[in-house]
Amino acid sequence: MDRTFGNVENDLIAPFQSLFDSEELLAKVIECFPYPIEFFAPDGTTVFVNKVMLAENRVGDPDLIIGEYNIFKDPAVIATGQIPALKRAFQGDTVFFSDVRVPLEEIAERYGIRDLDVEAVYQDITLFPILDDKKQVMYVVAFFINRRVYRGRNEIEKAKEYIETHWNEKFSLDAAAKAVCLSKAHFAKLFKKHTGITPHEYYINYKISKVKEKLLDTNLSIAQAFSTCYMDYNGYSARIFREKTGVTPSDYRKSQAKRNEI
Repeated sequence: MDRTFGNVENDLIAPFQSLFDSEELLAKVIECFPYPIEFFAPDGTTVFVNKVMLAENRVGDPDLIIGEYNIFKDPAVIATGQIPALKRAFQGDTVFFSDVRVPLEEIAERYGIRDLDVEAVYQDITLFPILDDKKQVMYVVAFFINRRVYRGRNEIEKAKEYIETHWNEKFSLDAAAKAVCLSKAHFAKLFKKHTGITPHEYYINYKISKVKEKLLDTNLSIAQAFSTCYMDYNGYSARIFREKTGVTPSDYRKSQAKRNEI
């Protein structure tokens, strides 16, 4: 973890701990705090969540979490293999976890959330203990800071823009996925989910739209119109054009010429 981020976290923790003796002031700080906060009892059960935490998880009733959720019993947390590190916070240490992928599907299922508009979230998580006068852990506080948030529609719009900008190059699923910082498999699935077609189909459709524009220029032969769009005019490309438009390139040119005459 970079030292600058660690210093920021320490700057947040120190005054937060010092406020714990003033319940009224602490409540105001937590209420206004811009990051999700969760308090755990020594056994790992949630005893408090702030409004930002509820909002980010789209949970309307805090009682769905408080007293119901236990971090040590969460299958998604167990699957990370980080329980031993996590327990250090409950033994009195401050623990940092960097770039953690939030298990959105499990959260949505747990709280009955539908139409979640976020595809992936990566967080930095800090857990630190609040100690009593005998240096025993009273609570463990978790801060969650979003590093990266991928919203499906936003990422797909970026992908469309990338494909449209690179339409005159050979299609590369890998390059398109990298442009929006997603794996190829996840990108392909997400693109199909939001558009109904594959990224390659979108690329071909856009390329054909460019060919249609060039066919309107009667100074160009049909072969030249295809060539200016970086496509060879042959049986395959002619067939693709007909599949996408319903007519042959020559018939498309004739129909557009007749429209212009009217």
